[in-house]
Amino acid sequence: MRDRTLPLVLTLVAAQLVVMLDSSILNVALPSIAEDLDLTAVGTAWVLNAYFLTFGGLLLVSGRAADIFGRRRMFLTGATVLVAGSLLGGFASTGAVLVTARLIQGGGAAMLSPAAMAVILATFTGTARTRTMAWWGAASTVGGALGVSVGGVLTSGLGWQSVMFVTATAAVLVGIAGWALLQRDHPTTRRPFDAAGAALATTTAGAVVFAMLSLPHAGLASVEVLTAAAVAVTAGTGFVLVEGRSRDAVLPLPALREPRVAGGIVVNILGGAARVACFVLVALLIQQVLDYDPAAAGMAMLPTSLAGFAVSTLLLPRALARFGPEKVAVLGLILLAVAHLIFASLDHGMPYLARVFPVLLLAAVGVAFSFTPTTLVIASGMTSSNAGVGSGLASSTAQIGGALGIAAFGAIDAYRRAAVLAEGGSELAAAEAGLSAAHLAAATAAAVAALVAIAAFPSVQPRRLVAAVSNSAGRRSRTTVAS
Repeated sequence: MRDRTLPLVLTLVAAQLVVMLDSSILNVALPSIAEDLDLTAVGTAWVLNAYFLTFGGLLLVSGRAADIFGRRRMFLTGATVLVAGSLLGGFASTGAVLVTARLIQGGGAAMLSPAAMAVILATFTGTARTRTMAWWGAASTVGGALGVSVGGVLTSGLGWQSVMFVTATAAVLVGIAGWALLQRDHPTTRRPFDAAGAALATTTAGAVVFAMLSLPHAGLASVEVLTAAAVAVTAGTGFVLVEGRSRDAVLPLPALREPRVAGGIVVNILGGAARVACFVLVALLIQQVLDYDPAAAGMAMLPTSLAGFAVSTLLLPRALARFGPEKVAVLGLILLAVAHLIFASLDHGMPYLARVFPVLLLAAVGVAFSFTPTTLVIASGMTSSNAGVGSGLASSTAQIGGALGIAAFGAIDAYRRAAVLAEGGSELAAAEAGLSAAHLAAATAAAVAALVAIAAFPSVQPRRLVAAVSNSAGRRSRTTVAS
């Protein structure tokens, strides 16, 4: 079995790499897609939004389904659905078909990601779990940044359709490896699937994500946003009522009384918003403010992938072993806030090596140090039998946060651009002002997340830290007297 451990870990990590790659691989290709398919600004936005809608909306339920129906079964189903959506997108000739393909891709990713993480959480413990989750974090960090780089190179060389076919090929390889290496699902004590709770959870999450994604182009008072908000409140209320009576709830409500879980959810939403902004806003900054073409922009983002991989695999395991996930998460959020503050100060003509490159490295450390540790904090508050729902909860809150960030920061960007243009400013000045404001908002989100973590995570609460320092000083004093 030991001989199969490394290939198994690589397969699970590769699955997350594909999922995160697919979440950002079309970022740089959007202008080419819009021109080729004659898309409006709203249609172009939904090429990205459609993926996050089904991905964020289905993660929690998919995690519970993995616990009930089998993690291997959900893993293989997710890989198959992701392949189907990618192939459909590659052959898409209209915007509607491409958006549909992205919806399918998001659904497949929502099945694949929590199933893979659930296998890690249920299979490994202690140092082995920390090490494996560090590689998982590396895949998440590298995948998001690498998607921008690969997408830019492929779009420039082979056209945007090639991006979809690369995703399909990668998903096929992951599915084959999973079929060969994952243990077959063994029948256990029969557990009911809470269909009503699942439907309400999906509706709530989907409505929240839809409202956030619609906000930038529709506006706060639009019919779309208000209707989605009403649906989210209604479905969310129903979800709480149903789960309180369920024998095997989709999301066990008692777990939310655990500070690490409840605090981790808030931290993951705010941190997820700031992390996604690193890939979306920075891609726009490099192209629209620094004036790089898609291929050059992709290569400019490549150091983020390499740094994220190195940090996640070399530094993160050591930091987790020495300080624990709670302290590391706080440090990562602080670094992420600082990176966004520096991004907000960049303008046209800034030298890449001296001003942009160092901030990309700082952002990579912030992303790596905030994502995986927060996931581990949430997972530590869940039982092993709920590993799937724990992984789904961690992933879904991060993705909902990402959707929130895209919506909120995108709206701020658009508002500032419009204000500058109305005053007679140039397109470049508008882009600089808009993206600077958006990065400042992302920095605020990361800073607030760090404050919430300090308040909610036991090991970083100020009174606990003071007590730990006092105890340490007392032990040193006693040792000195004894000697």
